[in-house]
Amino acid sequence: MPGGNLNDLLAFLAVARERSFTKAAAQLGVSQSALSQTIRQLEERLGLRLLTRTTRSVSPTEAGERLLRSVGPRLDEIEDEIEALSELRDKPAGTIRITATDYAIDHVLWPKLERFLPKYPDIHVELSIDYGLTDIAAQAFDAGVRLGEQVARDMISVRIGPDIRFAVVGSRSYFRKHPAPQTPEDLVHHTCINLRLPTRGGLWAWEFEKDDQELRVRVEGQLVFNGINQVLNAAAAGFGLAYVPEDLAQPHLATGRLVRVLADFCPVWPGYHLYYPSRRQSSPAFALLVDALRHRQR
Repeated sequence: MPGGNLNDLLAFLAVARERSFTKAAAQLGVSQSALSQTIRQLEERLGLRLLTRTTRSVSPTEAGERLLRSVGPRLDEIEDEIEALSELRDKPAGTIRITATDYAIDHVLWPKLERFLPKYPDIHVELSIDYGLTDIAAQAFDAGVRLGEQVARDMISVRIGPDIRFAVVGSRSYFRKHPAPQTPEDLVHHTCINLRLPTRGGLWAWEFEKDDQELRVRVEGQLVFNGINQVLNAAAAGFGLAYVPEDLAQPHLATGRLVRVLADFCPVWPGYHLYYPSRRQSSPAFALLVDALRHRQR
């Protein structure tokens, strides 16, 4: 229909269904004269009369009846779909995809999600474990989780966890065979368990502070994992030293299964942050989730 638009068809449907220009004009919020002009222009573009008008009534012609039967239901479906989209905007519902490490999921995200999700059954959360610096926009994630210092500047960042500190730990059986390291440099003489970071394509350098200077040590050993829980388990089994989040190791330290070394050299880092593109149009569901995950000082 060259030159036509959807509003013309909606105007025709209103008149044809109401059998009245007066009622249709009131329904559409326009004047009767404007509505009559719209119908005349539609008929001129189609080259067909759609409505039969008398002083007492309005009724569709054969062409009008055909248009009413064929186009009417389709326009109704379009309006229903648009209304459904409006509900998504106004109602906390939908799926939110987040990428994070397994440690961040287990110790930062999940304790809060466990309280949040039962309150909003229409909100669905998909968590993807990834140690790489994922491009969340390219991979269709709504948000990612990283330590504060790793968040890109062009992202909105919301702190969701407390400061974090790592610990160098080993089993008692390991230390019965090897002297405890006294400085980070001593680690090059020890068997260590490595963590591979896929995005950077290499092994994670252990990070320390010495005399107010940052120090990174490349360690070696028999084992390399791409998950922090496996690194911890291998250390607990006596296969070498591990560099893991302090609270992850704490249960093993409390029972004496693991022993901590080099504590004075392990710095405190900014905690985990949720990040997402600044151009993102936040849905009610996403806004609620961000607020629920936000770290609040006690």
